[in-house]
Amino acid sequence: MMINGIEDEDKWLAEGIAAIQHNAFYMHRALDANNLREALKYSAQMLSELRTSKLSPHKYYELYMRAFDELRKLEMFFKDESRHGVSIVDLYELVQHAGNILPRMYLLCTVGSVYIKSKEAPAKDVLKDLVEMCRGVQHPIRGLFLRSYLAQISRDKLPDIGSEYEGDADSVMDSVEFVLQNFTEMNKLWVRLQHQGPGRVREKLEKERSELRDLVGKNLHVLGQIEGVDLGMYKDAVLPRVLEQIVNCSDDLAQYYLMDCIIQVFPDEYHLQTLETLLGACPQLQPTVDVKTVLSQLMERLSNYAASSTDVLPEFLQVEAFAKLSNAIGRVIEAQVNMPIVGAITLYVSLLTFTLRVHPDRLDYVDQVLGACVKKLSGKPKLEDQRAKKQVVALLSAPLEKYNDAVMALTLSNYPRVMDHLDNETNKVMAMVIIESIMKNYTCISTAHQVEVLFELIKGLIKDLDGTAADELDEEDFNEEQNSVARLIHMLYNDDPEELLKIICTVKKSIMNGGPRRLPFTVPPLIFSALRLIRQLQGQDGDVAGEEVPATPKKIFQILNEMIESLSTVPSPELALRLYLQCAEAANDCGLEPVAYEFFTQAFVLYEEEIADSKAQVTAIHLIIGTLQRLNVFGVENRDTLTHKATGYSAKLLKKPDQCRAVYACSHLFWVDDQDGIKDGERVLLCLKRALRIANAAQQMANVTRGNSGPVTLFVEILNKYLYFFEKGNPQITSAAIQGLIELITTEMQSESTAPNAASDAFFASTLRYIQFQKQKGGAMGEKYDSVKV
Repeated sequence: MMINGIEDEDKWLAEGIAAIQHNAFYMHRALDANNLREALKYSAQMLSELRTSKLSPHKYYELYMRAFDELRKLEMFFKDESRHGVSIVDLYELVQHAGNILPRMYLLCTVGSVYIKSKEAPAKDVLKDLVEMCRGVQHPIRGLFLRSYLAQISRDKLPDIGSEYEGDADSVMDSVEFVLQNFTEMNKLWVRLQHQGPGRVREKLEKERSELRDLVGKNLHVLGQIEGVDLGMYKDAVLPRVLEQIVNCSDDLAQYYLMDCIIQVFPDEYHLQTLETLLGACPQLQPTVDVKTVLSQLMERLSNYAASSTDVLPEFLQVEAFAKLSNAIGRVIEAQVNMPIVGAITLYVSLLTFTLRVHPDRLDYVDQVLGACVKKLSGKPKLEDQRAKKQVVALLSAPLEKYNDAVMALTLSNYPRVMDHLDNETNKVMAMVIIESIMKNYTCISTAHQVEVLFELIKGLIKDLDGTAADELDEEDFNEEQNSVARLIHMLYNDDPEELLKIICTVKKSIMNGGPRRLPFTVPPLIFSALRLIRQLQGQDGDVAGEEVPATPKKIFQILNEMIESLSTVPSPELALRLYLQCAEAANDCGLEPVAYEFFTQAFVLYEEEIADSKAQVTAIHLIIGTLQRLNVFGVENRDTLTHKATGYSAKLLKKPDQCRAVYACSHLFWVDDQDGIKDGERVLLCLKRALRIANAAQQMANVTRGNSGPVTLFVEILNKYLYFFEKGNPQITSAAIQGLIELITTEMQSESTAPNAASDAFFASTLRYIQFQKQKGGAMGEKYDSVKV
């Protein structure tokens, strides 16, 4: 059916064009012969083709343009009175006798154009006459194109400042009156078009109407170009009349298009000075009109205007632009009860964008916009609509992007209240945006209050919100979120130890309810922040208490102990053990022996009770030995206790090679180079001999199982320890002992029960080369090695 309709239209259009060309041919002949009567006859017949009702606006436009081209030629003929011999006044009377009204009006407008140009009558009289007589054509499409023709031929003949048609009788106001009248009539015809044709589908009709909108809008463009329309005239005459027509026509397509036209056509300065009038029309528009886009475009225009020059900013303040826009948006949202929530939020996003561009220094305005949004969202369930959630994220991200400083956002009382209306997932998205802003701009959060507000904003990342558990989250996403929180904790800092301690306590309070999956991410960075503070306070008396000096290392160590304890029950015992050892080292540097001892004790308790995996035990015991070796704060008794425990646990490891390595590592606990008091050669030797016994036992087991090359390597490793202590001057380590060990290794390697192993061979060969090198080097060390035969 549709295809046939299009084919029929094409056929009718072709017939119409053919008829226009046919009559135009005879019209040209008459023009060439200077025959006015014939020219008028054929031009009227040609214009009668525009009386068709069979064409859609699109096709009708093609037909109209053909006739329009011919009318230009006819106008040239009318201008030359010597050719047709009739005065312009008589000609104006003459064409009014054409048979049908449509051809008559086109001819009248054409002659009218020449009449105004001749200046034989005031322009305003001719224009008024024409605009009134055009009322005779009430068919919407025909009337629109006729009035469009009138606007076209008159636009360069309007009385205006500096125009040749300005005079005593003619004024700018006459031009305005003419254009407004033509606009009003055209808009009525355009609106009426929607009721044409009973069988027409509404969608098709709207599409056709939409194609015709520029015809109506051209009138506003003409008004915008009249030089004489100053702000006063625009304010008093133009805007109220145009808005009255827009509101009264009660048609959503016309209202949306014409409001947009006003915004685009007239100067920004005019909009600013008539803001109240323009905005007053918005709540009166049809509920189906997309007011949010209209207002958004207006605010964008005004923002650009403000950005164009700093001189105009006082104007914005003077006319209270923000307050007026804010009120208007409130009224529109109230008036349009069915406006979806996303529409309202989009309006607030536009208002906030306007505010940030025009009044960036007015944080109270920013907070007001957020407050209005809270009011709209309050009493409603959490947002479900994806687009609405996206708009809220845009709303909350705007201040961060503008100021590049999240601390600014923390001062806005309504910021967290808007966030509370987001569902858990979007809340976390927004929290990540805030953290990214802080990281990108290296924003330092420097007070406990700011930290409290910030952690309230990002609470979705640091604890389970209602209905979501950390276990439900995707592993990769969860890790990324928690790593971001960990990085954020490093951005919290203040040079003042008191404030920094408050910050640490505030963060501790916030993160401690994070649950077993989060704490291993969030506790370590906080512990290292606290350790940094301890280093800062190093040297202060650890026992000072009371109000005056609350930030002491001792007090901070208590807090650290509580935090690590939470990890040991999570359970993350290996992480907790590492952190206990870090704290012990810090306590050592502060000279706090009891505190360091306590942390070591906690580490041993964890080792005993929580670390069951053999690999984890090996790592842990080496960490304990390494840390203990570095500490110098302990008295003889405490050190002996800790050393005894370390060696005891080393000998109890599951696998013999692991036992052996841990035991020989313990030898370093009895001989510390930079600590004079710790040089017990006897116990070093005991450790190494014990390691040898364990290596021997491992060798026996290997001989039974065959093919296990590990134990020979152990002997070479112990030999290297012997050489280390021999060079350090331990009197218990003699050249004879070294000699014996070399021979033992040689024998083992040559034994048939030992499987050949290239790595062990290379290691042993390298060790022998080292001894040889020391011998050849001579000096005191060379003499020591003299008695060792290799």
